[in-house]
Amino acid sequence: MDLTSLRQKIDRHDSKLVELLNKRLALAAAIGRLKRRKDGRIYVAEREDQVLRKVCGQNQGPIKDAALRAIYREVMSAAIALEKPLLIAYLGPEATNTHQAAIKKFGASVDYHGMATIADIFTAVEKGEADNGVIPIENSTEGSVRDALDQFVDSDLKVVAQIYLEITHALISSSPLEKIEKVYSKDQALAQCRMWLQRQLPHAQILSSDSTASAVQIAKKTRGAAAVASPLAAEYYGVPVVVANIQDKRDNTTRFFVIGKQPSGPVGGGRDMTSFLISLGDDAAAHPGALLKMLLPLAERGINLSKIESRPSKKRPWDYYFFIDVTGHYDDLAMREAVKRLRKFCPMVKWLGSYPTAK
Repeated sequence: MDLTSLRQKIDRHDSKLVELLNKRLALAAAIGRLKRRKDGRIYVAEREDQVLRKVCGQNQGPIKDAALRAIYREVMSAAIALEKPLLIAYLGPEATNTHQAAIKKFGASVDYHGMATIADIFTAVEKGEADNGVIPIENSTEGSVRDALDQFVDSDLKVVAQIYLEITHALISSSPLEKIEKVYSKDQALAQCRMWLQRQLPHAQILSSDSTASAVQIAKKTRGAAAVASPLAAEYYGVPVVVANIQDKRDNTTRFFVIGKQPSGPVGGGRDMTSFLISLGDDAAAHPGALLKMLLPLAERGINLSKIESRPSKKRPWDYYFFIDVTGHYDDLAMREAVKRLRKFCPMVKWLGSYPTAK
C-alpha cells in the first residue's frame, strides 16, 4: 500500500476512535449523574486499577502497556471532568515533583491548585476546598517525608491511592557553575543531591526553600543563585539547566499518597496495601518485646509487613508512634481480626487507608 492509502486507513480508524471515545465518555457522564445523586466518590482508585489492568490484559501489541496506561489515564481524566469538576491540591507551585505526580495520576483534564505546605493540602481537603490532595510520603534515597507523616496524627483523611515517580534533579541557574554561591531547594531534594553538591560546589551556601519550584523562582531573580529542581521546572520558569542529572542515585524514586475524605474499596487478589498509625504508649518503654508483641497479630494471620517507621508523638518524652504498611485491605477478615487484637493492648490503632498497590 502507498503512503496515501495508509493515511486514509488511519483517518478512518481515527474517526471510529473519536466516536467510541465520545460514547465511552457519555456513559461516564451518566455514571457521574448517578454518583452525585448518591453522593458517591468521583475518583475511585480501585475502579481505576481494575480498568488499567483489564485493558493491559487485553493488549496484544504493538503498543506497550506503559503507553496504553498513559492513554487511558487521559481518557479517565476526561471522564472524571465530565462527571464533576475535580480539584486536586498539591505541594506547589507549578512544576514541582508533586505537581508532576498529581498529573501522572489524574491527567490533564482536572483542575489543580498548588499549596504552600503539606499542612495546607490537608486543610484544603478537610474543608472541602479540594476534592483530593497529593503529598510526597517517602523517597528511595532519603526515606520518609516527616512533615507528611506527622499530619496523619490529627487528621481523619484517608490514603486512597499511591503514585511512584522517578525523580531527576538538575542544577538550574542563570549563572555559570563557577559563579554559583548559593543553592536553594526543598530539603528532600537537597539531600538527594548531597554528595554531588559537596563535590562540585563545596563553597556554596546550601539553603532550604518551600519547594523545588520556588527555588527555581529564587534562582531566576538572584545573581549567583542556583536551584535543585526538575528539568520541567527549569523549562516552565525559563531558567537554564547548568548541569542535568545531579541526583546521587540513578534509581531515585519518590512515593506519593493521594488523600481524600472517603476510603477506597478493595481491589482484591493480593493487590491492596493498608497503612496504620499505632501507639504502644508506656508499654514500649516499660516492657521488653513490646514492638514484637505489636507485630505478632499481623504475622500470625499471614499479613506481610512492608514498612515500619517510628516518629516522636510530641506529646510526652520518649513516646512514639509507629507508621506501618501491610499487604491486604482493611476490610479483609484477617486484617479485621488483627486490628481487633491490636486494640486490646495498643492505646491507638488508627487506620490511615487502604489503596491499590499498582504503581
